[in-house]
Formats: sequence, C-alpha cells, structure tokens
Amino acid sequence: MKRRSFLVTSVAAVAMPYVARANDEAIRLRDFYARGGGLSELALELEGKPVRVEGFMAPPLKADSTFFVLTKQPMSVCPFCETEADWPDNIMAVYTQRKFRVVAFNRKIETSGILSLGAFRDPDTGFLSMVRIEDARFETA
Repeated sequence: MKRRSFLVTSVAAVAMPYVARANDEAIRLRDFYARGGGLSELALELEGKPVRVEGFMAPPLKADSTFFVLTKQPMSVCPFCETEADWPDNIMAVYTQRKFRVVAFNRKIETSGILSLGAFRDPDTGFLSMVRIEDARFETA
C-alpha cells in the first residue's frame, strides 16, 4: 500500500462514524450539547448537514405554524425560553417547509432535516432557538 493510499484510507476511517451517524442513525438531543453548556463537537461538525433526531413534539406555540419544539421527553406544554442563557439542553426547534398536522405530545417522532446552530429568534412568535432542524420532515417512530 502506498503512503498516499494509506493516508486517504486513514482519514476516511476517522470521518466515517460521523457520516454514518448523520445519515443512518438518529442522534440523541443531548448529543448536540457539551457538558457544562454550549454546543458539542458533534453538533459543530454536523452544522449545515442532514441529521435525524428522535423525540416528542411539544404543543406548538400557535396554530397553523411551520415550526415546533422537539423534546427529549413528552411535554404537555411548550418550553418557551426568554434568553440564550435559559436555553435547555434537551430541546430543539424544528422548522418545516409548510404547515403540518400536530402529533400527540406523547407519540415519539423521528425528525430529519438540515442542522442549523446559533441564536435565532422566530419573527412570528418570538421563540428563541439555539439548535434547529430546518427544511424538516417528520414521521411517527
């Protein structure tokens, strides 16, 4: 094996778990956050790439919305955050391309779309998100 082939193979082997995880396996909500706050290395590496995440749809903040909050556990009320400092590490905003039918808060769903990071305040609701899936689709798990 030549040196160049070895280097290419080695780099591919190191990167493969992240590619496989992003495309084949749903990522847990907590994996987007680092211990002690902030975003994880995995989240930073997957920014702008397709991801799949399992969780529960919190009740939308308003009817006929194009976004909802994905939570780790079923919640009968939506967790609304006032500041970036208050953002919990077990939720994620999900933005769809069109209005959607609400799923019962206790039914697990799998959401897929493009990962987006950083503070964003929704202009219609004022909802602040730090971690989002955009152009999302979802189905019951």
